[in-house]
Amino acid sequence: MFLTICLSLIIIFSVTLLLYSGVALIQNRKLFGSAPKDIQEALTDHEERFKGAHLIGWILAIISALLILFAIVYGAGDGIKNHFGFWDFFVRFLIMLTIYKLYDMICFDWFLLTKSNFYQHYFPETRNCKSYNHYGFNIKSQLLKLFIIFPL
Repeated sequence: MFLTICLSLIIIFSVTLLLYSGVALIQNRKLFGSAPKDIQEALTDHEERFKGAHLIGWILAIISALLILFAIVYGAGDGIKNHFGFWDFFVRFLIMLTIYKLYDMICFDWFLLTKSNFYQHYFPETRNCKSYNHYGFNIKSQLLKLFIIFPL
């Protein structure tokens, strides 16, 4: 269980780094496909914040993706080494995905999107978008993933 929690923490750290890379460094509007529609429409592409920002962002994004892959592969490898059965694997990965999804819903969708002005800092053209005041713009899909898709 301790390893499962540690791997979950690696995943949420990596996803946070990935988000920061995309929003603060890469700043390409094509990366915001899951944002609310009004925010997507208001977004514009930005020049590099500083020389090399896009390159650093892409490097961090690749590192993030590799860390996520590492957590999944290591969790599977450890399970094989410890002779996990189907239900042991199921519970491990269900816990990992649930922790990730709860973090996503609380930290990204609620805190960063509606409370912190994080996105508005990097994309000031979206300041007046109504979605920043509407937590749960994608709550149906989030809950569907949490309670139906992930367990399946």
